[in-house]
Amino acid sequence: MRWIVDGVYLVVVLVSSPIWLFRMVRTGKIRTDWPARFGRVDPGARRSSGDRPRVLIHAVSVGEVNAIRGLVATLDARGVDVVVATTTDTGTRRARSLFEGRHVVVRFPFDFSGVIRRFLSAVEPDLVVLVELEVWPNFLGACSRRGVPVLVINGRLTPRSRRRYGLLGPLVRGTFRRLSWIGAQDEAYAGRFIELGVPEERVEVVGNMKWDNARCEEGVDGSWALGQELGIDPKRPLVVAGSTAPGEHELILASLPPGTQLLCAPRKPEWFNAAADVLEGCTRRSDGRPGDGDLYLLDTIGELSQAYDLADVAVVGRSFVDLHGSDVTEPIGLGVATIIGPAVDDFRLMVDALVSGGGLLQLSADELRGGLEQLLADPSRRLEMARRGRAVILEHQGATSAYADRVMSMLGAPEH
Repeated sequence: MRWIVDGVYLVVVLVSSPIWLFRMVRTGKIRTDWPARFGRVDPGARRSSGDRPRVLIHAVSVGEVNAIRGLVATLDARGVDVVVATTTDTGTRRARSLFEGRHVVVRFPFDFSGVIRRFLSAVEPDLVVLVELEVWPNFLGACSRRGVPVLVINGRLTPRSRRRYGLLGPLVRGTFRRLSWIGAQDEAYAGRFIELGVPEERVEVVGNMKWDNARCEEGVDGSWALGQELGIDPKRPLVVAGSTAPGEHELILASLPPGTQLLCAPRKPEWFNAAADVLEGCTRRSDGRPGDGDLYLLDTIGELSQAYDLADVAVVGRSFVDLHGSDVTEPIGLGVATIIGPAVDDFRLMVDALVSGGGLLQLSADELRGGLEQLLADPSRRLEMARRGRAVILEHQGATSAYADRVMSMLGAPEH
């Protein structure tokens, strides 16, 4: 079967290579991580002779990397050697900023059988943890042949993904049956995993770790300095639009009440320049000097919490365009009245819980201007939204500890 899968991958590479070459020429972005993507790891990532059990955690991008912060710390405290594997460039940068120096961070390799063998021989995990879901046939097959259990934590399978996997039929069912255990975020996700071939006894509803990473606290280190370095006036209202996507910057700018400052933080670095074009004359964080206007662009990675902490109102992006939403718990946990758009398929249960609890305002594009005006004019309403939102967050926390207990159990170590 692995040779068939390799053949399919090879066809995909041959067909898509002109597109990738065109993009590299157009953007001037030449990849330098090819050895890592083909399974080679730095000597420092190889397993030492110590007796600590080693767990490989695969977190695809920034959202998944942020979600595992508490889990990595908990496992480390329990004597586990954690290796974090990422897929995207932004995810790798975020993982290195959080974990490097204490834990090994590697790039997850291409799913060719020989590449996977080389990667697993170098990393030598006792257990593999997939965050949310990233299922690759050759990787799971190689883990199975080596006797390495593979768990899914924070498991999420949307109807859209369920349909796509279903098109692959027997290949997908055989691949999903190799999973040793799945901790799903909710009953609906759990049911879809079972539909795709995971035995029912291996699927449990545990909850969403992203609730646990919301810091319900006053103030973030570095936020005051960020505001000063950008030139933001603390005496005037500020809207922070986080995790935004193309098409949203125009909407948010047009919806901004007069006299209000706006700080936009696009989700991906490749969107920074386009956002700067929309926010004409904006002060860019990367310029390293304060501005004297009302428009600001956070074109850096790792400072979104500090930006949200400055806000009077937060608008969470990828939700007014068809990109399925972003995590809203960060600004709400910091006590910021928060607005999100209608497109939230990837965060539906979280958004529904917060909206029904009075801690989040969900608006259409046409309603955004009115919502901003009302919240900015009513400080007491903003405070009440923050209080209610934090209460909902605290009510849903606890999944990280449960996932850590499962990992320790699978390693044969005592749970706490």
